[in-house]
This record gives sequence, C-alpha cells and structure tokens, in this order.
Amino acid sequence: MPPEVSICEENTRKDVSYSREHCDLPNEISVDENRAQSDGPRENLIPGKTYESSNSNFFRDFFAQSGPPQVIALCLLIALALGSTVGVVPAVIEDRYARLNHGYDGKASCLDIPKINRPEECLFGNEDAQNAAALSGFIQSSLTFATSSLIGSISDERGRVGIMRIGIGLSLLAPLNLVLMQLYPRMDPFFYYASNALSGLISWMAVALSAISDVMPSIWRAPSFGLVIAGFSLGFAFSPLLAIFMSHLDISVFSLVILVASFIFVCAYMPETLSPEAAQKARLTRAAEMPSMDTQLDVFKYYMLRPINDLMILNRNTLFRLMSALAFFSGVVGSADMSLFVYYVEENLEFNQKDVAVMFMIRGLLGILVQTFVLKTLNSAIGERRVIMFAFFIGTVHNYIYGVAKTKMTFLIGSALATFTSMSFPTISAIKANNVDECEQGRIQGALYSLSSLASAVGPMLLRWVYHVTKDNTLYGKGTMFIFGAGLYVVATFCAYLLPEDKANSNYQRGLPKRPNYHRGESKKLSNFVGYGTVDL
Repeated sequence: MPPEVSICEENTRKDVSYSREHCDLPNEISVDENRAQSDGPRENLIPGKTYESSNSNFFRDFFAQSGPPQVIALCLLIALALGSTVGVVPAVIEDRYARLNHGYDGKASCLDIPKINRPEECLFGNEDAQNAAALSGFIQSSLTFATSSLIGSISDERGRVGIMRIGIGLSLLAPLNLVLMQLYPRMDPFFYYASNALSGLISWMAVALSAISDVMPSIWRAPSFGLVIAGFSLGFAFSPLLAIFMSHLDISVFSLVILVASFIFVCAYMPETLSPEAAQKARLTRAAEMPSMDTQLDVFKYYMLRPINDLMILNRNTLFRLMSALAFFSGVVGSADMSLFVYYVEENLEFNQKDVAVMFMIRGLLGILVQTFVLKTLNSAIGERRVIMFAFFIGTVHNYIYGVAKTKMTFLIGSALATFTSMSFPTISAIKANNVDECEQGRIQGALYSLSSLASAVGPMLLRWVYHVTKDNTLYGKGTMFIFGAGLYVVATFCAYLLPEDKANSNYQRGLPKRPNYHRGESKKLSNFVGYGTVDL
C-alpha cells in the first residue's frame, strides 16, 4: 500500500478541485506544469509597505527578517573554518602521498622545500593529491546531482531547518579526518577524501537559499543572495592568515571546532522559514501529481524516479533551459578553478602559505565589496540578464590571465577579477526563485543546484585531462586548462545573452499591475513591478 497521507492529499490525487474546496488553499493552486508561466510566482511583498531602492532600506529589511541573518552568520562561520585550512590541505596531503606512495622520507614537509630543490617524490605526491581532489570532487558533485532536487522538493514540504542540520553534520566528517590524519602518520588520505565526497549527499546551501526566498521579497532576492556570498567572502578573507601563525595541526583543530560550533548554532538558533501554508500547498501539489499506486512495485518505481521527475522542472520553459545551459558551462569552469588553482599555483608559481593567505584576503575583501554594493547597484541599473553577461565576460578574462600568468602578481590580478565573476551565482539563484511559485522554491533551487553539481563533477576531471594532454605544449603549457576554461565562459556568456529579458530581469517594465487582492490569494509576477523603485501596495 502507498504510504499514509492526509485526507486532503489522498483526495487531491483523485480530484485536483478537491483541494480548492476542502483544503483551505487559495484558488490559484494547479498542477499544470506551465503554471509558472501562466500564474507567476507568489510575491512576498507586504500590502501597504513601500520598497525603495536605497541600500540602507534593503539592509534594514534584510536584517529585520527571521532567517536571513542566521544564514549569513552560518556562512561566515563555515567560511572561517574551511578557509583556514585551504592552504593546509594541499600541504598535508601532498606530503602524505609523497611518503606513502613514492618513498619520500625527508624530515621537511614537501612544500617547505624550494621548488628548485624539491625531490621528485614530492612532485609525484602533488600529482596524486590533485587527482584525488578531482576524483573526490567528482563523487561529491555526482551525489549532489542525484539528491539535490529531491532534497529541495522535500524541504518544500517538510521544512528547511532539519535538512540543513543533517547537511552541516555531514560536513564535519572531512575536517575530523584531516585532524586524525595528522595525528596518525600512516593514515591514508583516502578517508579524508571519502568523507569529503560523502558530504555531497545533502547540499545545505540550496536549502539555505530557499530559506531566504521564503521571507525576502522578489525584488531583493539577488542582493540577498549576494550577501550570502559576502558572508563567505568575509570568512575567507582572513581565515587563511591564521595558518601563518599556527601549525597545520592547530589550524585543523581550530577548523573542526568552528564547524562543530556551526552545527550547534543551526540546531539552536536557526528558525524555520517555510510557512505552514506553503508546506501544505507543496504537499497537496505533490499529491495531485502522484500517479495511481496500487502495488508496492508502483510505490517503489515512483520513489526511485522522483529525483528525475523533480529535475524535469528545468525543462519547463525556454528560460529554465537556457539557465540550465549557462549554469552547466559556468559551473564546469568555476568548480575546476576552486578545486585545482591552489595546487596549480603552489606547484608552478611557488606560492607558499603566506602567498595563498594574501590571495584569499584580497579575494575576500573585494568579494564583500562586490556582493554587498556592486551587485545591488548593477542589478538595479542594468538588470539580472546583463549582470550575468558581465560576470561571465570577466570570467573569460580572469581565466585567460590564469593561463598566461608567469608571475605571482599576474595571478593575483586574475584572482581579484574573479570576485566579479561570483556575481553570477546569486543572480542566477534570484532568477530561479523569481519564476516559480512559493511552494516550488526548494525544488527549483535544488534542481539547478543538481545541474551545477554535475558541472562540478565534470569540471575538475575535464580540466585535469586538458592539463595532462597540453602541459608540454609550447604555447600556454600547463596553463592551457585555464585557456580552455575561458572558452567555456564565452559559451556561457552567449547563453546569458539569449535569456528572455522580460523573465530574467526583475526591473523589466510592462506597466503597473492592478492592485492585488491579497485576501483572495492572488499573486503577481515580479516582472510586473518597476525596478527597485517605490512599490506601494
């Protein structure tokens, strides 16, 4: 027999109109797969409230909400923990692989030896570490691809906080193994990379973005998501500096303690942002979409295929298909940049931990500026579509600089420019949220996060293959993989150009709508409202 459901859900499977008459839902509920195009998303605009374009009004409203400030604090803590070990992980694992796999027995750590004098065993250890990182990222992203849309859909029905707790809990395993690896000299790095890959089962970030969408009005979602990136940037700006003054083991323990504190914070202080009405509507919509299930085999088939069915939201319309394409191509490069560039600069440009710390401090401080002020200003002035095009154009430029860089300063310039590329993530997330109903926020965030995860799985492996094939050529040498990445950003820029402006831009003017009747549950599309100017309902 199928699992137990409420009377409303059971009867809704048989007759969609039942939910309208008996389940206390607004009249616009529908299981039509094109409902986002016809009815549009429900607005979070409050009747009688004025929304103005100034940064001060935005920040005041953002931090007055219950949920978004806690998400920012969580991102800050996690970035502080992960950023503090960003230079430690390559150093520890390269040295461990050199000793376990290639017989290195020197007293000094591999990265403490100048490159010109570095033993061949250390170079082989670096290759092993990069390959292991790419494989771990592939498995982690594959798991996220398989589960993220399902997790997002479940969060639409059951709430955000519980899923975030599980996701943060899984993220504790890799830092724990990093500490254990330094306590036990013969411990294989496999356990670190396996636990890191396992964290991909539940992506808490997609759920966190859905939590912000639950309470923030659509006209402020892009800058709200930008503040999430700013929280990460603030944590990454200064945390790598700690590695200069602390030993590898001390900083690894510090990272683990901060992540444990993050888990406690989520359990104790993170509020539930999903309204009971939205959760009920999501459950009824799901029940209406469920096929007739008369046997246990039917039930098994339904739940096995549910992740695929949830992913099909990406094929709903032209906008979603184009968003999927640009998210994939940009994700391939972005994930490879993040997972491989530290190994690359340490091996080829002789970056040490101090250099890595300075690079992340520059990126972090610029990232705060870009996400907090530049994104809001550009989004109001030119719209989300052109913001994405601009961000991907900068992505092309900074990857080309990575590829041709022969000095530390050149690479640092490219790294600074990369902060502007990061504007694409919150902007894409906002477009997704603005084009679905309130009961689908988790589903769409999870589905596109799944696609981005697929790109993250393919990206490092693809660029590593390009690296191995081209590292000995005379044109760009080992930097060819970044030149290849610049080409993929060109493709992503073209996909962004094709986005329909009336659906992508929240400041697209179609003329003012009639005054909405909120008592009857009517909703209006975000694009009906003019820019970030005054919207007096």
